[in-house]
Amino acid sequence: MADEILVIDDDTRLSAMLSDYLGSAGYAVRTAATGASGLQEIARRPPDAVVLDVMLPDTDGFDVCRKIRARSNLPILMLTARGEETDRIVGLEIGADDYLGKPFSPRELAARLKALLRRARSSVQQMELLRFGGLEIDRDRRIATVDGQEAVLTGYQFSLLVALAENAGRVLSRDRLMELVKGEELEAFDRSIDVHISRIRAAIEKDPKNPRRILTLRGSGYLFARTQDEG
Repeated sequence: MADEILVIDDDTRLSAMLSDYLGSAGYAVRTAATGASGLQEIARRPPDAVVLDVMLPDTDGFDVCRKIRARSNLPILMLTARGEETDRIVGLEIGADDYLGKPFSPRELAARLKALLRRARSSVQQMELLRFGGLEIDRDRRIATVDGQEAVLTGYQFSLLVALAENAGRVLSRDRLMELVKGEELEAFDRSIDVHISRIRAAIEKDPKNPRRILTLRGSGYLFARTQDEG
């Protein structure tokens, strides 16, 4: 599926030119002529990136940028006709990812968008991955690996592992664990958690009988431990 770009600019000729150029480069392009309509488009269907003009008829792009950033990490490339350094600095300080002064080359804009989208995807991938030494948990693909070898886990066990890992260093009671994985497969008895934890240990611990990763705190619950080299 093509990356979708939202161009928020009241210059209809420029918007049409960008739609044609970016479309020929493989992007899907939507346009909005005001800040309000641009924000409505984002709320209706978030794009993959936003090209945002500083000068808009109903507001300025800085205000729109602030509103986007308050609710989203969408890549934002800001445009200005003034090319003033203060505008560039303000734009970057309020959350714009890049800045391009008018007039500009469509080719340069496309190159900058490509770089922004690549960084955004890399950032999302990093957010989806949890790493603890040789243990890697891919929340997007729902796969856990130990030293590159996939750990055999049921869907419910994977969700328990994620809940523990996301709260590394914190003690989680059985009730709290069940709350964190609710909607996956509610269990009737809390002791069933113990069985699942035992199986998770068998899949990820080097010595399941003497676990170093998932610890039991008698009377309190479970603790996902970080090792010293993981900080």
